[in-house]
Amino acid sequence: MFDQLLWFSTRGAGIVSLLLSTMVVCLGLLTAARWQATGWPRFLTAELHRSVALLSVVFVALHVVTAILDPFTSLGVVAAVVPLASSYRPVAVGLGVISLDLFIAVIVTSLLRERIGLRVWRTVHWVAYAAWPLAILHALTAGSDAFSTWMLALLGACCLAVAASLAWRLAVGGSVRSSLGEVAARSSQPPRTEGRAPGNGR
Repeated sequence: MFDQLLWFSTRGAGIVSLLLSTMVVCLGLLTAARWQATGWPRFLTAELHRSVALLSVVFVALHVVTAILDPFTSLGVVAAVVPLASSYRPVAVGLGVISLDLFIAVIVTSLLRERIGLRVWRTVHWVAYAAWPLAILHALTAGSDAFSTWMLALLGACCLAVAASLAWRLAVGGSVRSSLGEVAARSSQPPRTEGRAPGNGR
């Protein structure tokens, strides 16, 4: 009974953390373009992005801890942080471990942002977006219910949400770059002079 409880807790926490991670990715893409569009919803802020990210940390930690305690997988602490060290579905678990490591990298660099500088933080932050597709692959290969109808629908909805957010981000970013180019072109032109020509006394 306790073993089943651990399994359902692991799977449930993993699914919730995936949903929250999807929200984090979508909010990261959308809030980056918030200032570029008029009438953007006020609740889409960087603060909401951080809050959802912190909440996802809780469920990721719960997912990892219950997976370690589950005797069925016999994961162990080392296999939870080292890719391919698990005896249970090593590739599938390894995808989740790499995603977790990238997730930890974002947290650590965010805490040290003032010391490491904006450029390093931003680089790690963008690289860490790879954690999301790895988490999708992990969810699709690690669980026994991965190919059930409801799970496939859930993963499809997550992919659709991220794809729509990315398309919007690229569209808004392209229009803004075009507008900035027009502004830069106008500002580079010499100012027009009006009135009489210099030296004309009349």
